Amino acid sequence: MTNSLSAASARPGSGLRIGVLALQGDFREHLRAIEAAGAEAVGIRRPKELDGLDGLIIPGGESTAIDKLARAFELAGPLRERIAEGLPVYGSCAGMILLANDIADPATDLSGVPQQTFGGLDITVRRNAFGRQRESFETDLDFKGLDFSATASGVAPVHAVFIRGPWVERVGPGVEVLAQVEPADPEHASHAAPLPGTARIVAVRSGHLLATSFHPEVTGEKRVHELFIRMIRGEA
Repeated sequence: MTNSLSAASARPGSGLRIGVLALQGDFREHLRAIEAAGAEAVGIRRPKELDGLDGLIIPGGESTAIDKLARAFELAGPLRERIAEGLPVYGSCAGMILLANDIADPATDLSGVPQQTFGGLDITVRRNAFGRQRESFETDLDFKGLDFSATASGVAPVHAVFIRGPWVERVGPGVEVLAQVEPADPEHASHAAPLPGTARIVAVRSGHLLATSFHPEVTGEKRVHELFIRMIRGEA
């Protein structure tokens, strides 16, 4: 069962113009999530389309493909500038990788040049950390910052879907950890194998930047987008 928007803000995005980087990946699902929240949703493919945005979402997909296409469309430089200037940005899955300052295992092109990121989040991520497509899994997460959705029984967990998702191996000063996947109980694991060692960080926030390893846009979980909208408005 998915979670609807909080009753006090049925259309929290009203009056906002939020872009979704529409070069590759599941950008259509994010566009629909933004529209459902009441905001104007804009697909972004050219630098001039960044003008007048209140926020931007970098979707899941192939981080290497998005990186290459962003450079080919001359978007990479303007995106880095807008992020540095304070544009609110939410990255899911590949978007988390592209917002990270560092990648533990960057892909390289045929010339041996490592993939690039837009940066902004003082974190180190590991690509495909939970495994390949066949190791995709679902789990419920305790997620900080969703108090606006509380009911008499508290804040419901976020049902998260991980599809070749990254995890965060390092967080810098000023980066808040919002959610973690705990080591699995082998008898009740929702993923293919128990996770060794400690919990894995899968959601972070730093100032105007938000990132998750998972895909709320594919499950109907609207509260992560609502949190991002509240960040844009300065309410979270």
